[in-house]
Amino acid sequence: MTAGRVASLDLGAEFMEVREGVEAAVRRVLESGRYVGGPEVEGLEREFAAYCGTAHGVAVNSGTDALRFALLAAGVGPGHEVITSPFTFIGTTEAISQSGARPIFADIEPGTFTLDPSRVQAALSPRTRALVPVHLYGQTADMESLGALARSRGLAVIEDACQAHGAAFGGRRSGALGTAGCFSFYPTKNLGAAGEGGLVTTDDPSVADRVRRLRDHGQSGKYVHAEEGYNGRMDAIQAAIVRVKLDRLEAWNERRRALAARYRLGLAAAEKQGLVGLPAERPAARHVYHLFAVRVPSSGAASRRDRVRGALLDAGIETGVHYPVPLHLQPCYASMGQGEGSFPESERAAREVLTLPLYPQLRDAQADQVAEILSRTLAAR
Repeated sequence: MTAGRVASLDLGAEFMEVREGVEAAVRRVLESGRYVGGPEVEGLEREFAAYCGTAHGVAVNSGTDALRFALLAAGVGPGHEVITSPFTFIGTTEAISQSGARPIFADIEPGTFTLDPSRVQAALSPRTRALVPVHLYGQTADMESLGALARSRGLAVIEDACQAHGAAFGGRRSGALGTAGCFSFYPTKNLGAAGEGGLVTTDDPSVADRVRRLRDHGQSGKYVHAEEGYNGRMDAIQAAIVRVKLDRLEAWNERRRALAARYRLGLAAAEKQGLVGLPAERPAARHVYHLFAVRVPSSGAASRRDRVRGALLDAGIETGVHYPVPLHLQPCYASMGQGEGSFPESERAAREVLTLPLYPQLRDAQADQVAEILSRTLAAR
């Protein structure tokens, strides 16, 4: 990153902070000759499950695998419907479809960007088998309302916690709030590997056992295949790297929260003038700010967000858009017949959301610079 510019993410700076531990961990794996599974993977499973407060952790190849395997292990399959948000990454719905079930969308709450329980209630049918609340941007969905709804209908709750490592609701961490929790260790996450990786947490031993079989070609013993499965195992090098970073996760999350508070302070005047919307933090929840997502209010179908984003880039500020096209409007889901206007809050979020630079190595002065330039840009447009 050059002087005066603010990167949206700086994984190089993160590596320098943990370089010694990561290099030692990688050497340890290479010298052991245990490259898939083995003590590093088993250690990560124990440690991350303990961190989340669950009895079991099963490491897999990606967050998408975690979701797919957890759904299958919870009994989801052909003929079932699974309710989730249209405002998320497609991995959420890929996992539902690949389990054999049909994804059903329910709109989001405008403040938190997570599933609106009242919309979930309206989307229920006799075919509903599970809910997949997405803990988007580092904040949990309303797990009290969704959990009560699921219990009343006998539904599984599979948490998409791929952006919510260390987030909490009601004093319990994500991953321990449903039937199973699904995490991604993609490098950009709050807890990231140097490649792909994922993990399923659960208190249900039968779910954990099924996920273990599914990730390893359905093996129940060496060359004994209880069912057809997948090649979804986690590399030992990635597990070793994540274990090193897990020791820093709480400190890093607190740093993210401190930077978010700094953004709130710096953007307070712009928010008061109606120029920007700041993310809501759910009561009784702990937001870990995987992303700091502001809203640039749009006028009807027109998006000012993209113009503001271009001006920020010209000023040296990198930003992101997560996500510009909600899933119900993606070409691959055109057959569902849900066009513009089907999920207005998700569509409005897709037009307005802008994610600001936020990572533990971001300096206070850089965050202040972003807030100042954004405020100035909004006032001029």
